[in-house]
Amino acid sequence: MYFNPLQMSLAGNAFERAEKLAGRYFRLSTEAMKEHHYDIKTLAYLDKHEVDDRVFAQLCKYHYTKSDEPELKEGMHFYRICLQDNRILDAVERAGSFIRLTPLMLYIAAHELVHVIRFDRDRIDFNASREEKQQEEEKVDGITRDMLRSVANPDLNLVLECFSNRYKIGDFCQ
Repeated sequence: MYFNPLQMSLAGNAFERAEKLAGRYFRLSTEAMKEHHYDIKTLAYLDKHEVDDRVFAQLCKYHYTKSDEPELKEGMHFYRICLQDNRILDAVERAGSFIRLTPLMLYIAAHELVHVIRFDRDRIDFNASREEKQQEEEKVDGITRDMLRSVANPDLNLVLECFSNRYKIGDFCQ
């Protein structure tokens, strides 16, 4: 199952909204938010190693350098948020009318953006041990919930109840 055009638009809107919420939560200006380099891909556009049937989204970190720009000796990095359309749509379908795509996507987007910001701020090493990453997931889940309190509504509250940190929202790859 892949997102259809309407669902892709909903996902894009969720990330726009989550970016504003994250900026407000972390007290980052629009310009400062742009310093966190990331892109978003849906299942149809993912490479094989970016697909994970256990999570809603996987965060990958990539490094690149431009050979024609010697001043960038170390290169740059960016994160790719790899949405697992099939897992997301399956969760919505299995929940019947209880879980709606829009609030679920907002939660996923907010959660992944919190990761991006925390990794960029060196709050945790992207290559941390499995145990450290599990602790980080719990911290990120708490931050995400705090961040979303300002826009809470019954549909979002239901998502927060159903998809607590007991359910795996995302994972990391490199």
